[in-house]
Amino acid sequence: MSEEKRIESVARREFFRKAGLGAGAVAAGVAVSGAATPKIGAAAAPSATSGGYRETEHVKRYYELAKF
Repeated sequence: MSEEKRIESVARREFFRKAGLGAGAVAAGVAVSGAATPKIGAAAAPSATSGGYRETEHVKRYYELAKF
């Protein structure tokens, strides 16, 4: 029984070792490629036709009734 537990333990350790190395490789790849850097000015101002927040009449009425 102890031999079976030892084999299971070694397999589990090997899995976590490989998972850690894989995560490190992914992080290094992202850092090198520059994919994590935000693009400045890409979404600076929403356009008039965007689905952003607009305070319409029914919203104003809700605020009025809710005492905001």
